[in-house]
Amino acid sequence: MLLLGIDLGSSSVKVSVVDGVTGRAISSASHPPSEMEISAPVPGWAEQDPGVWWKNFTLALGACLKKLGPKSKDIGAIGIAYQMHGLVTVDSNRKVLRPSIIWCDSRAVEIGERAFEKMGKDFCLHHLLNSPGNFTASKLAWVRENEPGLFKRIYKIMLPGDYLAMRLTDEIRTSYTGLSEGIFWDFIRNEISEEILDYYGIAPELLAEPVESFSVQGKLTPVMAAELGLPAGIPVSYRAGDQPNNALSLNVMQPGEVATTAGTSGVIYGVTDITQFDPQSRINTFLHVNHTERAPRLGVLLCINGTGILNSWLKRNTGTGLSYPEMNDLAAAVEPGSEGLTILPFGNGAERMFQNRDIEASVQGLNFNIHRQGHLYRAAQESIAYSFRFGLEIMKETGINPSVIRAGESNMFLSRVFRGILSSLTSTVITLYNTDGSIGAALGAGIGCGYYKSEEEAFNGLEITGTNEPDSKLARIYDEKYMEWLDLLEDKLYK
Repeated sequence: MLLLGIDLGSSSVKVSVVDGVTGRAISSASHPPSEMEISAPVPGWAEQDPGVWWKNFTLALGACLKKLGPKSKDIGAIGIAYQMHGLVTVDSNRKVLRPSIIWCDSRAVEIGERAFEKMGKDFCLHHLLNSPGNFTASKLAWVRENEPGLFKRIYKIMLPGDYLAMRLTDEIRTSYTGLSEGIFWDFIRNEISEEILDYYGIAPELLAEPVESFSVQGKLTPVMAAELGLPAGIPVSYRAGDQPNNALSLNVMQPGEVATTAGTSGVIYGVTDITQFDPQSRINTFLHVNHTERAPRLGVLLCINGTGILNSWLKRNTGTGLSYPEMNDLAAAVEPGSEGLTILPFGNGAERMFQNRDIEASVQGLNFNIHRQGHLYRAAQESIAYSFRFGLEIMKETGINPSVIRAGESNMFLSRVFRGILSSLTSTVITLYNTDGSIGAALGAGIGCGYYKSEEEAFNGLEITGTNEPDSKLARIYDEKYMEWLDLLEDKLYK
């Protein structure tokens, strides 16, 4: 059997077809070639058109199937991974009512903060394991407050992956982990939180029907099958947000295991079986994809908005004609510390680890007579590594203290400069694997449709492609540089 995995990101949509026997991708494609537009009609907002997601999915799928040829008839299951925390609204005709308010949009921060105070911090942290913050429930509350006419027309709300699944199957469903991701889940009662719905004035009927992450959640309709060039009746048998899915793709399924990504945003994601929360609500706890009442599995997530987007911004604005490998080569030619050039990379909206403050990005120590492109690129990668260390130290306060971090060989982890800095700065071994989100989604589909007899069987093809050990010399240098960077950050936070 072949397995189709879809990874809906905020930058692009990637599709992979995986051989179920080997667990390896035999065809992959992504679209668009450049990054998808994120609209910001008001500073701090971030919106995308779900129709554009669908268009880019169909183009990526078409390219993938073209490479695959006649074997496409052997695709037997579909899995979906998606950018988390977004809000999609549809009417009773399944028509999208407004652009999706996506994960990095900051408009609902104040609404979430008010809810945290009014509902009671103790209640929120113990029952929701989070502040309502800037998550999907708060985004919907913003729509209710600011677009009441539109709100009255909403038939169902969805997460981005739910929207893709709806288009494929004509079924409107979500997952239990998706409900927890939107801050709709009560972890003590193990059910949808009546309190959050009541406080925000959200009717329970607006929520999509929940299903298990690994389950047959609908089947490809004949009409859609004909449009896409796939056999009708293929089950959609897995869905998860991008970070739980990334952990799945790296076989991070058991307590104590940790995964990380450094795409548009950066994430540290650890699995635990203990219900826990951060009193300052800087980290988020969600149901992991393999959670059950009998064997609890919770994902503890720390998100850093301002990471890879800094690198891509530099490429667009200072690296015209340069590839990312060429930028990495220029960075590698610069000495550690970038000759005094330092960057705070937090220019992508409110940062959860700063308690939803938007401190903006800034460049310090720029000297026009010294610094060139390579200094900018190295300083960017250093600053992103510093932000990961800052985040990891927050995670350690909750008992997650990894000695090994797993990552896919993609995005910032393609840079040996970044890997070397991060490993040395955090005293961890970084292990890279031959996988990505779309492959993980495909393997998840194989688990969900019953093709694989166990989770372990699904990852037989997972291979280590590289390892970075901490370098003691770099560690000494970067420990000092990190403290200098931390001083700049604290000046920004507390001035």
